[in-house]
Amino acid sequence: MSWKEKWSQAKSENLPKTAISSLEKCDKTFFPNIYILLKLLAVVPVSVATVERSFSSLRRLKTYLRNTTSESRLKGLALFSIHRDIKIRDEEVLDKFASVPRNLDFVL
Repeated sequence: MSWKEKWSQAKSENLPKTAISSLEKCDKTFFPNIYILLKLLAVVPVSVATVERSFSSLRRLKTYLRNTTSESRLKGLALFSIHRDIKIRDEEVLDKFASVPRNLDFVL
């Protein structure tokens, strides 16, 4: 008897609904390959948490930045994050920072 034949004879209310319930009803000696596949299926995550975490982090960052910074700074930080492979010299940053008029005087 094959795995398909076993379940085609069963009533629909007796069919397993999840991989774990299928694994519990699978006989390891008669269906060794199906048993291994069901074990793998039972432990594979349904969604990718890495992507969800990065969206969550981005949402948190955007909320914080919107509450604390202006639109131009948010745009600058977004560009900085997108183009992180571009090398920036420290001297250029200091010169740019020192050339902008500030309320406080910086001594370099």
